[in-house]
Amino acid sequence: MAGAQCKQGFEGIEDRARAEEKVAIYTDAVTQKNYAAAVPALQWMLKTAPKWNTRLYVDGVTVYDWLASSEKDPKKKAVYVDSLDILHDLRIQNCGDEINVLNRKAIYSAKYNAQNKEKVGGVLTLFDQVFEKSGNNVLDGNLTVYMTVIQLNQKYNKNLTEDQILERYDRVIAVLDAKIAKARGENKQQEVDKFIKTRAQVDDILVNIEGLKFDCAFVKEKLEPKFNANPNDLGLAKRIFIFMTKDGKCIDDPLWLKAAEKVHETSPDFGLAINMAKVYAKNGNLDRAQTLLEEAEKLATNNEDKLKVQMTAGDLASTRGSKAAAREAYRKVIALDPSGKEGKEAYEKIGDLYMASGKDCAKLVSKAEDRLVYLAAYEMYQRAGNAQKMGVAKSNFPAKEEIFEVNWKTGESKPTGCWVSEVVTIRTRD
Repeated sequence: MAGAQCKQGFEGIEDRARAEEKVAIYTDAVTQKNYAAAVPALQWMLKTAPKWNTRLYVDGVTVYDWLASSEKDPKKKAVYVDSLDILHDLRIQNCGDEINVLNRKAIYSAKYNAQNKEKVGGVLTLFDQVFEKSGNNVLDGNLTVYMTVIQLNQKYNKNLTEDQILERYDRVIAVLDAKIAKARGENKQQEVDKFIKTRAQVDDILVNIEGLKFDCAFVKEKLEPKFNANPNDLGLAKRIFIFMTKDGKCIDDPLWLKAAEKVHETSPDFGLAINMAKVYAKNGNLDRAQTLLEEAEKLATNNEDKLKVQMTAGDLASTRGSKAAAREAYRKVIALDPSGKEGKEAYEKIGDLYMASGKDCAKLVSKAEDRLVYLAAYEMYQRAGNAQKMGVAKSNFPAKEEIFEVNWKTGESKPTGCWVSEVVTIRTRD
């Protein structure tokens, strides 16, 4: 946001000595945080030497922001807030840099006026102007603030239609998508993560705007016919996806997947890929689920994401009947989170795999040998801390007479065989 700046300096000022004195006075006052004392010297400089230096306006905003924040008298506070607006306007007039300054003016306008029923409309108009002039160069912080101003305007005045709200939402999302694409192109993953988080915040504000119910019924009635007529409308796909996801009751609807596919096609996202994989797996389309899971693995950037990938991979392999592959994925979860919640869940799921293998692994020669898999399941449940499932597994342990028949003793170690391939300690259920 670099732009024109005031750099005239003291040259050309008729009363240079006095100007230098005024700058010294207000600078010292600001340094001492005696902001009220800075006002006369600031006002003199603004009137006499408005192009002295951009610093004049930066310091002026610091002073009047503090005065406005601290003032208890509503009338005096309003004067200070108006002064902030005037400072930003004077800076544009004398120093240029319009986009940058407008963005900053909007920040302070929202801070002091967005909760005011009479003034929030003006704040919204200012933000509309900021986004119109700034394009993709809107200050990052103003993305969520704009949505909050829309939300507050609707709360206090209820004067926006659904289309007017959605038009502004689309404007914010377009800027966010551009910022994400730029950050990805520059390999700035922290920036990407930040903007993805901002996008989630923007979505959350939208679906919670008072008086409007963007639920599944709204989507099916108002948006689905439009999307069916134009399935390449990315903005519409994003709205459908957000509203249906927030409602949560219609994620299984084919329309959710159709919209999600369009969004993912243009803006690949880890969370979206992993959630789509789960829905496809639930619907029985395991091949598409596997493809999306592989995409999610490439998009995973932190330990939490990697845990989700491996847990989902284990679930998907289990659904396919590939128990060994499922266990391998769950073991990767354990390696990433050995003593945490996900690690314990992975131990439990491995135990479930072992419990489900009792009949498959049975040779029907020795009951004691056929029951070893339940000992392995018990050990997994024990590591998971699941006492209820430990009890179920124990009820399937061999009986004393069964180990006696094969000349085994409690405490001995035996291999389970089969795909389980664990070594367990002999115990009995009685």
